[in-house]
Amino acid sequence: MADPTPAEVQQYIASGLPCETLQVEGDGRHFFATIVSAEFEGLSRVRRHQRVYQALGERMREQIHALSMKTLTPAEWAADPKPQATGH
Repeated sequence: MADPTPAEVQQYIASGLPCETLQVEGDGRHFFATIVSAEFEGLSRVRRHQRVYQALGERMREQIHALSMKTLTPAEWAADPKPQATGH
């Protein structure tokens, strides 16, 4: 089974979790995702991560070897200082 691309991982998450913002970076084996979803409201960080793993299902065990994530509610995202895009 080929390693997934960041775009594929992004699609996998989006298909199982409604996201306002979703960004995935990675090299095919290790990924970092920034996920903003209203579904995270009232959930602990652990429960948020479990919700993302639920969206990924078996892919988390079979295709994605490592996933780091930042999970935010829309309000947290709005309050979070974001670096300006610099093109790198």
